[in-house]
Amino acid sequence: MNGLEMEAWFGMPSFAELDENNIVINVNSLHPDSVDPENEEESGIDLLESLSGHRRWKRYSFNTSLGRHMQDGVPFRKNAAAIGYTYDEERDAFIPPQPYPSWTLDEETCDWLPPIDEPIRPLYRWSEAEYGWILLNP
Repeated sequence: MNGLEMEAWFGMPSFAELDENNIVINVNSLHPDSVDPENEEESGIDLLESLSGHRRWKRYSFNTSLGRHMQDGVPFRKNAAAIGYTYDEERDAFIPPQPYPSWTLDEETCDWLPPIDEPIRPLYRWSEAEYGWILLNP
């Protein structure tokens, strides 16, 4: 995708298709002219339902991550949706899958935190078995 295509794509209303457990099973972006700008979410869901026969869609912002908007806009639903994420109705947020059982959810960012802070440098990976960070290529 070239720069112009990427810029145009970022401005498109984005939607996540949810299964019965609110797990994201598909993501889709619509052309801005195909939705009502005064009611993007509802009109986008109506259009997607007419195309897919499925009503379980939630709008998300491609530019939102960890509760912040990357272009200084208003953050929306804590994180951009991706396949495998969960939409949490109580938090009105998309939450990535928990990477390890010992990691806990940060309520502010709706991302997972390790029980031990990650060392700064060099590169480490988490080991659930050793319950700690392992230096890569020691």
